[in-house]
Amino acid sequence: MQLIDIGANLTHDSFDPDRDAVLQRARDAGVVQMVVTGASREHSPLALKLARQHPGELFATAGVHPHHASEYTRECDEEMRALHAHSEVVAVGECGLDYFRDFSPRPSQRRAFELQLQIAAETKKPLFLHQRDAHADFMAMMRNFEGRVGPAVVHCFTGTREELFDYLDQDWHIGITGWLCDERRGRHLRELVKHIPANRLMIETDAPYLLPRTVKPAPSHRRNEPFYLAHIVKELARDRGEDITVTSANSTAAARAFFRLP
Repeated sequence: MQLIDIGANLTHDSFDPDRDAVLQRARDAGVVQMVVTGASREHSPLALKLARQHPGELFATAGVHPHHASEYTRECDEEMRALHAHSEVVAVGECGLDYFRDFSPRPSQRRAFELQLQIAAETKKPLFLHQRDAHADFMAMMRNFEGRVGPAVVHCFTGTREELFDYLDQDWHIGITGWLCDERRGRHLRELVKHIPANRLMIETDAPYLLPRTVKPAPSHRRNEPFYLAHIVKELARDRGEDITVTSANSTAAARAFFRLP
C-alpha cells in the first residue's frame, strides 16, 4: 500500500525536535510522498527548503492562508511568485477564505485570495484551497477565474452536502482528513465521502492538526503526523464500502496526477 499525504504542515515548530523520525514513521506506514503545506509568508519558504532536502519524496505548496491575509503585501506577492519559480513547489496555496475565525479582515482575505488566484492563472499550477463559513464569496471569486486556472482541490473538506456538490460540479478535487474520524463534528462526512468520484478523492493529515479521534489506543499527545494517514484511509475505505487497497491506490493515483508528481 502506497499513500500520499497531500497536506502536512511539516514546517510547524512541533516537529522541530524529531522531524526526521516523523518522516521515517511515515515511510514505515506506507506514505511514499508528501506535500508540505506553505500557508504563510514565513512558512512557504520553509516548505520549499524542506522539499529540496528530500527530493522526490517531499514537495511543497506556496501561499498565504486567509488567517494570514493581512501580511499579503506587494512584497509578499513578489516572494510568492519567486517561490513558484521552483519545480518543487507544486501548487498555489493554501489560500482561500475563512469567515469562521476572521483572524484577518474579510476585505484583506478577499484581496489576498484574488492575488493568489492570479498567480495560479499565470503559472497554471493547481490550487490548494481553504474555505470555511465563506462558501458564497468563495464560489463567486472562483467563478471570476473560471477557465483561467487549472485543477483545484478543496483541502480538508468538512462542509455540507450542498458545498460538496458545488465543488464536484466544478470538477474540483476533495481532500479528506481525520475530521472524518471525529464523532462530534465529522459524522456527516461518513455518508458524503461515498459521493466523491475515485479520481477526485485525495487524503491528507493536515498534521500536526486533526489527530484522528478513533486511533486506538489513544496516544498520550495530540500531535497528528503523516504516520496516521494509514488510519484515515482505513476509515475512508470502510465508509465508501471499498477494500482499503482500492481506496489507497485510487487516492495515490489521483494525487500523482493532480500535483504532477513523479
